[in-house]
Amino acid sequence: MPDKLSLRNIRLIVEYDGSAYHGWQSQKNTRQTIQEIIEKVLKGILQEEVSLFGSGRTDQGVHALAQVANFKTKSKISLSRLKLGLNSLLPKDIVITGIKEVPFDFHSQRSAKSKLYRYTILNRKFPSAFHYKYAWLYHIPLNLDLMKKEAIRLVGRHDFKSFKATRKDRKSTVRTIYELKIRKSGDFIYINIRGNGFVYNMVRSIVGTLVGIGSGKLSNIRRILLAKDRKGAGVTAPASGLCLMKVEY
Repeated sequence: MPDKLSLRNIRLIVEYDGSAYHGWQSQKNTRQTIQEIIEKVLKGILQEEVSLFGSGRTDQGVHALAQVANFKTKSKISLSRLKLGLNSLLPKDIVITGIKEVPFDFHSQRSAKSKLYRYTILNRKFPSAFHYKYAWLYHIPLNLDLMKKEAIRLVGRHDFKSFKATRKDRKSTVRTIYELKIRKSGDFIYINIRGNGFVYNMVRSIVGTLVGIGSGKLSNIRRILLAKDRKGAGVTAPASGLCLMKVEY
């Protein structure tokens, strides 16, 4: 194995439409993932095995404007050539928008301080020919003022067990949300959530709960939060409306 001094640590900024993929992370016995495809292309360019580390998983159908990933290589290829090669060989729905050599101890996931996700809702009775892959079409008018009022209660450090999809693991469900903003532009509602990390399906569960409140189907998000019971929260919003916007270091 090459020693530390002979390796370079390369950071990528990756933009992708997740519609056709089974999420970011490579998995056994499943459809192709974004990580798997990029690793395969890197192997062909660099002529060596590469392990790509992302800032975190995005699920099947979730998109990213700026996913961060890094890998180590002994190749001396220039960053400009590598970026050009990647974008010429990757599918059109996966694009490398940035590339940089970073310190050896940088790790896309462990070094991250916060992540910003945006969820998009198309709040009208008819769909869009252009945005159907990137927004949740919700027919019932939503009370934005009520959604904003209840959303404030989620900001801060809390146990988000009520917003975690069922999964058998013992990991802590305590996370910190730094900001949660909701705004409307035309028929579109945008929900921005920035936090230090998110449990499985947390953002989509929060969005589903806020939509439940805005439509009058649910009330009192604080009570839902304190119950630590997923059954009391709203539906899990569709993956298509979710996009990873930014990772901060």
